[in-house]
Amino acid sequence: MNPTSVERSSDRELVITRTFNAPPRIVFDAWTKAEFVRRWWAPISLGVSMVSCAADVRAGGRYRYVLKPRNSPEFAFSGTYREVTPHSRLVYTTFFEPNLTPPASEDEAAIVTVTFAADGDRTHMVARELYPSREVLDGVIASGMEHGLRETLDLLDELVQSLQ
Repeated sequence: MNPTSVERSSDRELVITRTFNAPPRIVFDAWTKAEFVRRWWAPISLGVSMVSCAADVRAGGRYRYVLKPRNSPEFAFSGTYREVTPHSRLVYTTFFEPNLTPPASEDEAAIVTVTFAADGDRTHMVARELYPSREVLDGVIASGMEHGLRETLDLLDELVQSLQ
C-alpha cells in the first residue's frame, strides 16, 4: 500500500499527495465516475456508508455525495466542477452539508485542485485544498478528517489496481 501525505502548506491550504499503482486514466475515472466513487469514498471503518452519489463531470457540472454514519444523521459533500481535463486535472469546489442543506452560495466552499501525473505505469496525485479561511481549515483538521481521508485513499488504491 502506498503512503498518503497530508500537509498544511499555509493558513488556508492543505496538500494531499499519493502515488497509485495504476495509470492516470484509471485513477481519474475512479475519482470522477459515480459507479467507482461509491466504492471508495466512504470510510468504512468509521461505520460510514454512501447513500447516494451523483456527478456531472464537466466544467459547470455539479456533484453531490450523501453519506450515512452508523447511528448518526446523513450529511453530504457537494460542489461544482470548474475545470475538467480528462486524466490529468480537476478543479472543483467542495462544501460540507452537515444537515443535507446545500449552500446558498459557494463562498464558504473549499477550492480543490487535483492533478494526476504519470510516473511510469503509476500515477502521482496531488490534491490542493484551499479553504476560505484559516478557521475553516482548522475546523476541518479538528474534525478528524485525516483518518477518513487516509482510509478512503487506501480503498481507492485497491480499486484502481483491480480495474487494470
